[in-house]
Amino acid sequence: MDYTLALLFSLLHILSLCSAAPLSVDVVKMKSKVKLGAEQLVVKLSKDFQVPAGLTLTPPADDLYGPSSIVTVLEGYNSLICDSLNGVAQVKTEISSLTGYLNQWRQGHCSEQRPKPSVPGPLQELQSRKEFIHTVSIEALMRVKEFLSVLLKNLDQLETC
Repeated sequence: MDYTLALLFSLLHILSLCSAAPLSVDVVKMKSKVKLGAEQLVVKLSKDFQVPAGLTLTPPADDLYGPSSIVTVLEGYNSLICDSLNGVAQVKTEISSLTGYLNQWRQGHCSEQRPKPSVPGPLQELQSRKEFIHTVSIEALMRVKEFLSVLLKNLDQLETC
């Protein structure tokens, strides 16, 4: 009798695993496209923009709360990057492309539209120091790299509307 009960629970467990809702093809495609874009940006930022000596990024990276917050953070940092820095035009274009794609995906796949999330702490702090254009631009680039690195480790956050 004990074996029958154990077998029954094992079968029930297997059945529940098999009937779990699989990720939709759209979600898998979106995550792979975002992953590719984020990886390319991290490589480009690592190669083309070095952290100046003495620059530390405190507080830590902005939090991820789904596509809406990711778009807000990336758009916020992108707006702080000065166009006059060498080699930054392509990076800004790629950030805009990534945020545009995520925003369009969110609007088409998230039935409940959330209000625009508030600006997180690190971004808000940088926005208050706009008068130091080049310093803010470099820090914004480093924060984008840091944020994308965190996103790459937490791609499941993209599934949350």
